[in-house]
Amino acid sequence: MNVPDPASPPGIATLYTDHHCWLQGWLGRRLGNAADAADLAHDAFLRLIARPRRFDSAPEARSYLRAMAKGLCIDLWRRRSIEQAWLDTLAAQPEAVLPSAEHQAIVLETLYEIDALLSSLPPKAAQAFVMAAACDMSYREVAAELGVSVRMVAKYVARATLHCLQLEVRQAVEELPCGGLAPCTGSVFPAAS
Repeated sequence: MNVPDPASPPGIATLYTDHHCWLQGWLGRRLGNAADAADLAHDAFLRLIARPRRFDSAPEARSYLRAMAKGLCIDLWRRRSIEQAWLDTLAAQPEAVLPSAEHQAIVLETLYEIDALLSSLPPKAAQAFVMAAACDMSYREVAAELGVSVRMVAKYVARATLHCLQLEVRQAVEELPCGGLAPCTGSVFPAAS
C-alpha cells in the first residue's frame, strides 16, 4: 500500500479540492458569469492534468492558477470578439447568400486558428503579415504604415510565413499514424511490389 509522504507536494486531486472553489469564485468575479467561470476553472484543472506541476505551497499553487486563469480569460474574450465580428459580418449579408451552418462553423474555427497564429507572433510581424497578405498592401505601403524600413517588412513577412509553414508541418506530422511519434508499428508508406 502506498502511503503519501506528508512532506511531498500535493497531487491534482488535493489541488482540485483545495483550490477549485476559490478559482471558480475568482473567475466569477472577473467574468461576471458563473457558467463561464465554472467552464474556465474546469479547463484550468484539465491543463494541470495534461501537464502536471508540483507546488511547494498553497500560495504558489494559487498564484500559478490565477496566472493560468487570466490567460484563459483573455482567450475567451478574444474568441468572443472574433465570433462577434463574424456574426456582424453575417448579419450584413443578404439572407439569400448566407453560408450553411456547417460552413459558418468551419469559417469561425479557421478564424480562431488564424488569431492563434497571429497572436503567437510579435505584434509588428503579425501586422505586417496581415497588411501584406490579407490587405494586399505593398511592402513599401506596409513600411510607411508601421514606420519601419521595407527590409524590416520583408523580414516580418518572412518570419510570419515561416511560422505558418512550421505550424502546417506540425499539423501534418500529428495527422500521421502514431501521431508522428517514432517508432511506428506500421509503415506509413505502402510496401514496394
